[in-house]
Amino acid sequence: MENQGIAIDSKQWMKKFLPIWSAQLFSLLGSGLVQFALVWYLTQKTGSAEILAMATFVALLPDVLLAPFAGALVDRWNRRIVMILADGSTAFFTLVLAVLFLTGKVQIWHIFVVLFLREAGGTFQWPAMQSSTSLMVPDEHLSRVAGINQAIRGGLNIVAAPLGALLMTLLPFYQVISIDIVTAIIAITPLFFISIPQPKRKVDEAPLSAKAVLGDMGEAFKFMKVNPGILWITIVAAFLNFVLAPTDTFLPLLVIQHFHLGALQLSMLQSGMGIGVVIGGLLLGVWGGFKNRVLTSMLGIMGIGAGIVLVGIAPSQLFYMALAGMVLCGIMNAFGNGPIMAIMQSKVPPEMQGRVMGLVSSICMAMMPLAMLISAPVVKVTGLQAWYWASGIITIALGAAALCIPQIIGLEKHMEENTAATESEPAAA
Repeated sequence: MENQGIAIDSKQWMKKFLPIWSAQLFSLLGSGLVQFALVWYLTQKTGSAEILAMATFVALLPDVLLAPFAGALVDRWNRRIVMILADGSTAFFTLVLAVLFLTGKVQIWHIFVVLFLREAGGTFQWPAMQSSTSLMVPDEHLSRVAGINQAIRGGLNIVAAPLGALLMTLLPFYQVISIDIVTAIIAITPLFFISIPQPKRKVDEAPLSAKAVLGDMGEAFKFMKVNPGILWITIVAAFLNFVLAPTDTFLPLLVIQHFHLGALQLSMLQSGMGIGVVIGGLLLGVWGGFKNRVLTSMLGIMGIGAGIVLVGIAPSQLFYMALAGMVLCGIMNAFGNGPIMAIMQSKVPPEMQGRVMGLVSSICMAMMPLAMLISAPVVKVTGLQAWYWASGIITIALGAAALCIPQIIGLEKHMEENTAATESEPAAA
């Protein structure tokens, strides 16, 4: 069995993929704990929408600035080594922050710097892991793996937030965030013992240089030009990130200022999202979605919008209405993200997946820092809830509009035709 020309054993693939994949999930748990702890620390320390927006802005910058370069380099480098170094560097920066908390010398700007550096590592780790998946998992299982992956990630979200809230009541703060170091070691360990297939390289590939990397990035742009459906979906995702990113950033403030509640209720909302992702991921894993995977994804996006509207219109005394909205968001998030990732993994050539995914990620994330800069002053004028229900309505509208764009709804068919046309061309002498 082959994925874009790479032979995959349909019976033995799980022996290699499962240990690496499951170990990476431990790293995600540690990262979730750190993220919850730092966000709650900043919320309690400052109570400022501007500070939370700036923290998100700083954490997003690596995705915007580095993702295209990271993707191009991942396509050239050994992806197993990239994942080891990325997880290792994230653990190191967390260790530095833990020491600052231990010694009582931590400042807000220290947290901003570490957030930037941790995310810089993730900018390399994510395309390396996702592009490796398509080389290890048979094509017919990619949608199900994506669905189960969403479910497991949701399960980690269920655990990470309340566990973080509990640990902050039992342990010093530096010990809480140090857990991420342990989980990173767990994630790295299988990579020392299990090989990851590498895509075939071009015979005439230029040696690594700044010019060569820029040339590789140019090939990603050309690929998107030939497959405009990917560009259209990326543009839709960028606008979705603009309206939805602040709904996550301001969730702690919504809990404190609107519902007048605390860390436990914030963890309940985040866990509710995780429960929804588990439900949606399991449903997608069993069902697999519609034959047209884009249709599944766009309906999922509209469902996300409906969930955010529920959060936005929930009165202060109806916290559980907002919780129901977060569960709905989680269910629909699995349907929105899983099929698109499966399309990218099955239709983009393995030797180009790193740079294409990096470029897509960069464009999608580019709108989020802008959202952070705009949303903070806007919510001061309109109130927090207004951003939630307005962004939910816009999300529903974007999902519906995407279904009317032929390049989006026919994405898979167009990519298959382009692949067939490319494979039928005579090889260069």
